[in-house]
Amino acid sequence: MIERNERSRSPECAQPLSNAERQARYRARHESKKPAPVVRYRRPVDRRTRRQRWKDAVRELIDLQAEYAVWLDALPEGLRDTQTAEALREIIDLDLDALAGAEPPRGFGRD
Repeated sequence: MIERNERSRSPECAQPLSNAERQARYRARHESKKPAPVVRYRRPVDRRTRRQRWKDAVRELIDLQAEYAVWLDALPEGLRDTQTAEALREIIDLDLDALAGAEPPRGFGRD
């Protein structure tokens, strides 16, 4: 009979494991220790010039102001004196023509 040292490992089953079984156990043991993969997305690069971005932003504000005017007109009479209606009026009263007429400065030969 072979005496086993306390430091040696006793077999878990009667027959030795095959290479495939040993590999499967190794993978199962290490799979739980892996952290979830981190996926990082890059923001798409905006290729528009500053001038074009300014014009697009002002156009968006004007479109939103028109939508808010429609929203205010669609409010029922009971809601005409609420905070929502007051906020819509303030947005509609903004003079966006001054923004539309403003031109951003040209940048060092790039625009």
